[in-house]
Amino acid sequence: MFKQKEVLSRAEALTPQLIKWRRNLHMNPELSFQEVRTSRFVTDILNDIHGMQVQTAVGFSTAVVGTLSNGPGPVIAIRADMDALPIDEENDVAYRSQHDGVMHACGHDAHTTIALGAAHLLAEKMQKGEWKGSVKFLFQPAEEKADDHGLTGAPYMVEAGVLDDVDAVIALHMSPEDELGTVKMNDGYSMASVDVFDAKIHGTGGHGAYPHLGSDPVWMLSQVLPALYGLTGRRVSPRDSAVLSIGKINTGFASNVIPSKINMQGTIRSYHPDVREVIHAELKKILAVVEPLGGNYELTIKPEDPALKNNPRINKLIKQTMKELYPHFILVDSPFGLGGEDFAHMTQVAPGAMFFLGCRKAGDQIRNLHTPIFDIDEQCLPVGAAIMAEAASCFLTDSN
Repeated sequence: MFKQKEVLSRAEALTPQLIKWRRNLHMNPELSFQEVRTSRFVTDILNDIHGMQVQTAVGFSTAVVGTLSNGPGPVIAIRADMDALPIDEENDVAYRSQHDGVMHACGHDAHTTIALGAAHLLAEKMQKGEWKGSVKFLFQPAEEKADDHGLTGAPYMVEAGVLDDVDAVIALHMSPEDELGTVKMNDGYSMASVDVFDAKIHGTGGHGAYPHLGSDPVWMLSQVLPALYGLTGRRVSPRDSAVLSIGKINTGFASNVIPSKINMQGTIRSYHPDVREVIHAELKKILAVVEPLGGNYELTIKPEDPALKNNPRINKLIKQTMKELYPHFILVDSPFGLGGEDFAHMTQVAPGAMFFLGCRKAGDQIRNLHTPIFDIDEQCLPVGAAIMAEAASCFLTDSN
């Protein structure tokens, strides 16, 4: 109990520094794969921590890995993503984004800050000999957007071997729907796999006054769309979490010309791999409807992230830590929704878990993720740092 109170006290003492770091990051957001300043910022702070070994460009030029080692033993990793979104911030605050069109609207500035705070707390505990083994701090680029190869930052770091010696990996995410004091956790599948599809429907096109002389891909699309939107709940069981959404349709250039081609793009989300395969197969069948109507189609499905699967044993460790540190907190046990999270690549390699930490200011409006008004209650920063540090410390102690 004394050590737990000490962790809370040390985390609270870090609060002014954590807020300063978070606001610095918030004012200087960088898009996916462009986190050059952020990477330097993280590296400089890690280098000032006694006993920290720092590696840069691990799998990608802006990725950073810090390692604390206190002799042989188990290894746990703490992951934080660093990139921002292409959004114009609308908050009227002193620390608003200084980069037009770029904003930390998903809380990655907070994730990075919390991991840095946990690094300080764990370094102090290491100096006191409170744990044996190693902690790796994975500062990851590009969670928000895949590159031309369909890869985000996590698979690049995994491929570089950052988890080869890791026994467990943990992460957190901001939850702006919930006030500080509420935490969401879930065993098993908790966030969706992400696939991007690109479909083209081809006809002959023609004059708008004589549609009977050719084949019209717009008419074909009118047959395809109801089938696509009926896929989940009809071809996929209503009990299975899945969704297909169309985000982009391009065609035509004049009011009196029937186009010869339609381009359509969308996203597929699901929890279970077998459901994912069913949706892929059904999408092909639905598009094939255009063939007897005089058209043909092309379909490309690009997988991005697998579904996030939380390990029950790692979740139990985090829950126990939270109950001991913050017994008044409310734990909500349910999946997090059909959003994607590339941390899922890491939990496929090592047992891992992510939890959502409430960050809404009491009485404030909900400032949803990926919106221009997103913001947090900065008192969640020491809370997140304490939970991550103590969970890592307990894992190392219990595993020895």
